[in-house]
Amino acid sequence: MEYRRLGRSGLKVSVLSFGSWVSFHNQLGVDTAKACMQAARDAGVNFFDNAEVYAGGESERIMGQVIDDLGWERSSYVISTKFYWGISDMPNMRNTLNRKYLLQAIDGSLERLGLDFVDLVYCHRADSNTPIEETVWAMHDIVASGKALYWGTSEWHADEIRAAWEIAERHHLHKPLMEQPQYNLLHRKKVEKEYARLYEDIGLGTTIWSPLASGLLTGKYLEGIPEGSRGALDGYGWLQDFLTDESNLAKVRNLKAVADDLGCSLAQMSIAWCAKNPNVSTVITGASRVEQVHENMAALEVIDRLDDEVMERINGIVS
Repeated sequence: MEYRRLGRSGLKVSVLSFGSWVSFHNQLGVDTAKACMQAARDAGVNFFDNAEVYAGGESERIMGQVIDDLGWERSSYVISTKFYWGISDMPNMRNTLNRKYLLQAIDGSLERLGLDFVDLVYCHRADSNTPIEETVWAMHDIVASGKALYWGTSEWHADEIRAAWEIAERHHLHKPLMEQPQYNLLHRKKVEKEYARLYEDIGLGTTIWSPLASGLLTGKYLEGIPEGSRGALDGYGWLQDFLTDESNLAKVRNLKAVADDLGCSLAQMSIAWCAKNPNVSTVITGASRVEQVHENMAALEVIDRLDDEVMERINGIVS
């Protein structure tokens, strides 16, 4: 396993990490989650990603229980949570980054996780109804209190990230360190274009999600949406148009031919391609069974096979 610095911080995260979105509670319970997390850790993973909203807080409870059951030393792993959507219908507690919500949300997450602090905390989306300065001060106070060690954003625009960073710089506050954007062979613009100046200017780190484009880049949707897949889950109907789009499927077929020539699975090549980008701090993988963890981790062996010629071939397919 390779470990990369998260932005300009001194914190190192495994280049492949493990996240609980969709799978925890929705597809697997404590026992399978335990097996998957231990398999990831055995492969060298030290970063485990979560969020308050995942399964309405149950994902945090499961991850916290797994860590407690396995007896992992707190110093041995990096864990995250994210805030914005909320899990309560009360005013000020949903779809917001106001101070009241954020300072209460961190306490709820820590209770569910059974931890004294998280390593990383994210603003899960931008909030146009709350002044960025209010959010920056609240996130600074969360870090200053010791309830989180670093804070960042997820799916913010570059100008919003820069505005938050400049407010923190002006007031000598803890600055946003990392962004968690979607990044994969079919979704590249933000990481490669929009954030390009931020890597050098402010030292932005990235913890990218959906390297397999919600499973499309595994090839399993080439013949339709299989039963039990993410695209077939209740509440994920919004994915179906994307997963059945013929132009996307044509690209997947051509990419699979490249993976076949490399002697690896399409999923492994797709994960390795994300990790090949030096501006990617870590690639968040997911799994609903242990076998998927093993397959995903084998992507580490593919990274070096992606030479200039292969990268040009891939780029010709997806550009």
